[in-house]
Amino acid sequence: MGTIWQLQEAKNKFSRLVEKARYEGPQFVTRHGKETVVVISVEDYQKMVKPKSNLFNFIQSSPLSKASLIIERDKSMARDIEL
Repeated sequence: MGTIWQLQEAKNKFSRLVEKARYEGPQFVTRHGKETVVVISVEDYQKMVKPKSNLFNFIQSSPLSKASLIIERDKSMARDIEL
């Protein structure tokens, strides 16, 4: 766990908070004694939101990828309805 900052200290030393987030990891900011936000580097954020794989790779690695599915459009005429 990274450093814990009180909100007032985080505001007063924001540049230092940012540098510590970049080089030392997540920085936790508290308000009234409760953890409120976490400041993280862009690199850490991108790791969190980057998909682990693309859809094609996900489907290829699925246990159902070897299943024999018949994917075919129904070409029969649409049914009649009264309006």
